Amino acid sequence: MKALVLAEKPSVAKEIARVLGCSSKHKSHYEGQNYIVTWALGHLVTLAEPEDYDPVYKQWSLETLPLLPNDMKLKVLKETSHQYKAVAALCKRPDIGEFIIATDAGREGELVARWIMELVKWRKPFKRLWISSQTDQAIKEGFKQLRPGREYDHLYASAVCRAEADWLIGLNVTRALTCKYNAQLSAGRVQTPTLSILMKREDEINRFIPQPYWTLEADCGSFKAHWREKENHDGRIMEKETAESLVNQLARAEAVVVKLRTSEKQEPHPLAYDLTELQRDANRRLGFSAKQTSTVLQRLYEQHKLVTYPRTDSRYLSSDMVSTLKSRMQSIAGASPYAPLAKKLLRGSLAATKRIVDDSKVTDHHAIIPTDQYVQLGALSNEERKLYDLIVRRFMALFCEPYRYEETSVVLEAAGHRFYARGRVPKQEGWREAYGSIQNLPEDDADEQGDADSHGEPDQLLPELKEGQRIPLKAVKYKERRTEPPARYSEASLLTQMEKHQLGTPATRADIIEKLLSSDTIERSGSRLKPTGKGKQLIELVVDELQSPEMTASWEAELERIAKGKGNREAFMTGIREQAAKWVEEIKQETKTYKPHNLTHSRCPECSKPLMEVKSKRGRSLVCSDRECGFRRAAEPALSNKRCPQCRKKMEIHTGKAGKYAQCRHCNVIEMLDGSKAPRGKVNKQAIEKYSDNVSLTGGLADALKAALEKKD
Repeated sequence: MKALVLAEKPSVAKEIARVLGCSSKHKSHYEGQNYIVTWALGHLVTLAEPEDYDPVYKQWSLETLPLLPNDMKLKVLKETSHQYKAVAALCKRPDIGEFIIATDAGREGELVARWIMELVKWRKPFKRLWISSQTDQAIKEGFKQLRPGREYDHLYASAVCRAEADWLIGLNVTRALTCKYNAQLSAGRVQTPTLSILMKREDEINRFIPQPYWTLEADCGSFKAHWREKENHDGRIMEKETAESLVNQLARAEAVVVKLRTSEKQEPHPLAYDLTELQRDANRRLGFSAKQTSTVLQRLYEQHKLVTYPRTDSRYLSSDMVSTLKSRMQSIAGASPYAPLAKKLLRGSLAATKRIVDDSKVTDHHAIIPTDQYVQLGALSNEERKLYDLIVRRFMALFCEPYRYEETSVVLEAAGHRFYARGRVPKQEGWREAYGSIQNLPEDDADEQGDADSHGEPDQLLPELKEGQRIPLKAVKYKERRTEPPARYSEASLLTQMEKHQLGTPATRADIIEKLLSSDTIERSGSRLKPTGKGKQLIELVVDELQSPEMTASWEAELERIAKGKGNREAFMTGIREQAAKWVEEIKQETKTYKPHNLTHSRCPECSKPLMEVKSKRGRSLVCSDRECGFRRAAEPALSNKRCPQCRKKMEIHTGKAGKYAQCRHCNVIEMLDGSKAPRGKVNKQAIEKYSDNVSLTGGLADALKAALEKKD
């Protein structure tokens, strides 16, 4: 008997098949003496659509809501049905005696396989491959230690609850909002509280009123000191007259060192990466979006096999990995940028301290670190190289000494006023050596610090000083400043907030951000994120409870409890259904109105309602504000390579009743793209009328023809 192995993607299936010796390649699987390896294409099976329960639900209507089926049905995805049929046929082969789930080792990976098994009615034994890297050695070891599939029943139950909850909340609330306000308004269990976080920050910014204040700086020759009223004061002077008075009092004054304190301090190495921290760091350092980081990281994991499992929420390693650390470091040492430090570390022992290895803080997967795969940096794309560089440097930093420095703080007194200065002298680079000239950023994002313009004493190199020493003040100056509002969230700081409020999982947060962007509820402003006019109105229309990060966090916590066998699946889903029904009823009773923020002065040619301007991957489009109309056209006509026969400039592409045609915006020359020519130059009225009957004209061309007809009359 053979075992059927299901991988999540064809690329992973190919590698598993090679390791297992399945050399016979078929259209939808690989076959060997003991194994058949096939694949899903992401999800092959999904939850049924509303119309699959009853055709009446195909039409969106408030009257048919809420939709709360007691038993959620499954259906095969049409786009990948060919692969599902192939997998189902393999499951029915009489020589297949065992099923091995080799999809991604996580909640969603479990769902991919189990839904397929449920639809094909698999009743034979099944096992689970649970590995954290895609190297040949990891695959071989994983197949030697296959786990009973039933060990993951609770994980599967959690995945089903997550999928059904998102369907029930998202579908009902989205349909209710869309029907109520006749606009495409999307809401969801995670995306709505995430939008709420951005909206609250936007409200803080809009309510903020800047206030002027002044600071005082003394030039002490070789260093600078800053005035503070007392030791814990922030140095702000709220009245200009006070600042001017202090400057006058301190003119030509002499300062005395009244306090001098020098202490040795150290900073331990940063923790290893989990997915969220890597996304934050890649956003701050490289400008990568969270989705971009996830995509590139997946390639490093699957295609190049250079890093361990990406979708982890742990920043620690497990004790069984300690024996592999040396081989991983040896692989890194083979790459020239990392060789000097890696070889230096290999000369000593790689100390696996509690800050690196802690079984109690490892859940399904350990932190993201390099594998022992041979590294060919030249085979990586620019993006892959940059992200791999972050992971390697963080890994090397784990085994370096702390960064040690000597900090000196000095208090000066002049004319009864005190000035403060601070200096830092590095004593041991420690883990910072792993970053070379790239200075490590603090893990706490500056956006979380509130008003970022409280000016402390900057680090500087201080001269040799001693208490009682007199120092002439060369100059004392005041600077006018203004309080600043909190910064808009970057993707890095938004990920921090999502993690803090337990919104989504490391694997889903990037997709949530992208969904908000694609639905035009938020937009990028430089490196920052902000709500659009549509997003602002949506938050006003959505019920308050769904906006609450606390409610979503409690749901996510219960899903985790279900995954561990401690939660109550039935009670959780009952609560979800009750909430969905309650929120739909609240939306039905609402009296607020919605006005699209992106209305234009153009009218829909089919129903005469205003057109909205929307953004998409293909550029800007004009869409009818009545969602039932469905009219859409490009906001700006695409340019073709066809040149105008008169002015030789590129012509625009339009679509008329007779098909596509090219128009010169300068000369109003038009030509059908099938090769037939439209009237051009001096034409008679009959030719224009005959042509205009076949082509729906807009813009400058329509105006030109209209003028020509009037002239002929």
